[in-house]
Amino acid sequence: MSKIALVTGASSGIGRNTTKTLAKAGYTVVATGRRLDALQDTVAQSEGIVDPIASDVTDEASVDGLFAAIKKNHGRLDVVFNNAGNNVGTINFGDLTFENWKTVIDVNLNGAFLIANRAYQMMRDQSPQGGRIINNGSISAHVPRPGSAPYSSSKHAISGMTRSISLDGRVHNIACGQIDIGNAASDMTARMGGGVPQADGTIKAEPTMDVQHVGGAVLHMANLPLDANILFMTVMSNSMPFVGRG
Repeated sequence: MSKIALVTGASSGIGRNTTKTLAKAGYTVVATGRRLDALQDTVAQSEGIVDPIASDVTDEASVDGLFAAIKKNHGRLDVVFNNAGNNVGTINFGDLTFENWKTVIDVNLNGAFLIANRAYQMMRDQSPQGGRIINNGSISAHVPRPGSAPYSSSKHAISGMTRSISLDGRVHNIACGQIDIGNAASDMTARMGGGVPQADGTIKAEPTMDVQHVGGAVLHMANLPLDANILFMTVMSNSMPFVGRG
């Protein structure tokens, strides 16, 4: 019997690729995002079993409906890739509005909490007990880009949530890890080829890597037995500014 995996933000980019990778590897994947038509495109591109369920991670009732459907359709949940996220672009901290801040935090932190919290509850209460939660962090969970306070703050917070879930989850056989991704080629990184702001005030193009490297890394984390865990993994374009950022 195949394991059941949930991928949020599955309608494009990293989420779509990871859905395809997990499904091809034999997982039954629940793919979620706000737009059912985009999720159906993910299904059409996948080899294996993908169950598309539209959901808004910022809406508690919608998330509860998602997990009720997972329980009804599949009976349990083994792996979550907590991937959904957004950004508002480059804005100097002094020019940020509260609306800018909320736009990012509501998805990247509050939405990630709702998914992880409901997944934890389901994994705790099912039989056999346990499962794995993989949070999508970022290079920005370590160091910020210029003008990225909401995004960087949300990703630093995800690191704290990852550690807390990992610690609290031991008693329920729930493992939690985080993948920090740098410049995977996707819609979000498309602008990097034309140049993005650097810490020294210049605008420079940055290299990207094939998004499949992320899907493969998530699959590796997902395949571990629950007595082993990758707490933090960084997968990045080798020549991107990170180790030398700033």
